[in-house]
Amino acid sequence: MDLGLKGLKAILVGANGGIGRVVAHVLAAEGCDVAICGRSQGKVDNVLAEIAGSGVKSYGEALDVTQVDAVPAFVDKAAETLGGCDIFISFTSTNLGEDTDAAWEAVIQADILPMRRGIAAARPHLGKSDNAAIVCLSSTGAVEEFMGVQPYNALKAAVMNYSSALSQTLAAEGIRVNCFTPGPVMTEDGPWPKIKEAAPDFYNATLANMPSGRFTTGEELAKAIAFVVSPSCKAMTGANIVVDNGYTKRTQF
Repeated sequence: MDLGLKGLKAILVGANGGIGRVVAHVLAAEGCDVAICGRSQGKVDNVLAEIAGSGVKSYGEALDVTQVDAVPAFVDKAAETLGGCDIFISFTSTNLGEDTDAAWEAVIQADILPMRRGIAAARPHLGKSDNAAIVCLSSTGAVEEFMGVQPYNALKAAVMNYSSALSQTLAAEGIRVNCFTPGPVMTEDGPWPKIKEAAPDFYNATLANMPSGRFTTGEELAKAIAFVVSPSCKAMTGANIVVDNGYTKRTQF
C-alpha cells in the first residue's frame, strides 16, 4: 500500500534516539524528507547517516529544547531547509518518577512546552500544506495507574486533552491532529533495555502484563504513526490511538 508520503516534509523534535529515531527511519523509507533535532550532535549525525541511504533530503541539529527559542528556531530552519512542513511530531520527554515541584517543572520544561512551542512554530508552515498532520505523544501511564503518583502521568493525560482541542481548532486550516498513547515500547536505545538490566523484577512484572508476552517494538509504533500522518488516513483527526500490545486492560473507546 502506497501511503502517499513520498516528497512530504516531516519535522521531528527529539528524534536522535528511541521512538523518534525509529519514526525518522520509517518516514524516510517511505520517501519523506526528514528534519530531526536532539541534545547530542553525535546522535543527530548518526541518525542522519542512517537515513541517508533512503535518498531523501534531511536536516538535523543539536539543541536544548528547554530553551524558550530553541524549538521554534529549529522548526523554522528545518522548514526552510526542507522546503516546507507537512508533518510535525515532538518526542522529547523526561520522567523523574517522583511527586515533587522539581519533577513537575522538569516534565513541563522538557516535554510539554517543547511540544507546544513546536506546534505553534510549525502551524504557519503546516497551513501551507495539502497534507498537514500533527501527532502528540501521550502514554498509557495517563489512562491507568502506573508507578504511583507522579507528574509524568498527569501531564501526559493533559496532552490527550490538548491534542483533542487542537484538532477542533486547526481543522478549519486543514491541519489534522491526533494523539498516540503507547504502552511500553522496546527500542535498542530506549529506556527499557536499561530497565531490564537495572530493575529486572519491574521489567518482568511489566512484561507479565503483556497478553502477547512481548513488548511493542519501535517499528510497530512507528508504522502506525506513519499511516496516521499519511494522506491515506486523511479523515482521522482528534483521535487518541492506543498502541500498547494489550498492556492496558480498559475498554478502548
